Amino acid sequence: MAITVEDVEHVARLARLRLDDEEKETYRDQLSGILEHARVIGELDTAGVPPTSHALPVVNVFREDEVRPSLPVEEATGGAPDAEGGAFKVPRIV
Repeated sequence: MAITVEDVEHVARLARLRLDDEEKETYRDQLSGILEHARVIGELDTAGVPPTSHALPVVNVFREDEVRPSLPVEEATGGAPDAEGGAFKVPRIV
């Protein structure tokens, strides 16, 4: 499936892009190439290939959650310009 200049103009209009004639021709060639590549990939026999979301197994690299002592409330709010009841006091935003 070949992309036409009108297709490129339509996509550019949706993306609110201004393209000159040379850019339209460049993007037409590039988009046609992408669709051709997708067509070739679509012809591959993938019957025995399980669906995957990642090429490699994903491993969680985060550490385990553990309860640890933290700053006392007074120390955490001590440098604030205004604090009340163990919380930062900020101007009301409506």
